[in-house]
Amino acid sequence: MMERDARGHANLTSIIVLIGLVVAGVWVWKRLSPDKQDYIVDQAVPMAMIGLALAVILFIPIRAVLRRRATSQERTKLLSLFERETVQDKKLEMAFALLEMNGYRIDGLEAAVPTLRELFITTLQRALGEQDMSVVPLLVKALEDDHAYVRSCAALGLGRLRAVEARERLKTIMEHDWDQTVRSRAREALERMRG
Repeated sequence: MMERDARGHANLTSIIVLIGLVVAGVWVWKRLSPDKQDYIVDQAVPMAMIGLALAVILFIPIRAVLRRRATSQERTKLLSLFERETVQDKKLEMAFALLEMNGYRIDGLEAAVPTLRELFITTLQRALGEQDMSVVPLLVKALEDDHAYVRSCAALGLGRLRAVEARERLKTIMEHDWDQTVRSRAREALERMRG
């Protein structure tokens, strides 16, 4: 409530200052000679517009460079944490975070590619290749993930394992998930369980 009051006062103050500037500007304008008014309209305003345009043109690439630098620093920090992590599940979470932050591209992650590859292969083998049914609760939990890609992979994994205990959850996902791919993967999983 106090935050709303503070914003209201800030908005009111801004409006009063703006009105004051307009009134002062009109007052000064009326006291200028016609020659000075012509000079301002013909010379100063176009120069100010050119300066503003140049500032905007320079701001865009500078902002892009700064954003790239911040992303690079964040990636380096996360990569360092990833390399030091020893708990497999946390390392896997960090791997997904790294890939998501990097826009699912490998650029900048080249040093970690062998570790990432081994981690993902091990995870997939554990989940699917050896038919280890102990991963079913993890895959069911992954059906609740915020990322549609993770949910669709989890549904696909449950189908490949023919995890009939997840059938009801997959039916719900197939009918109600907002992402079409996730719904499709859940349908595929249910079809595999019938076959």
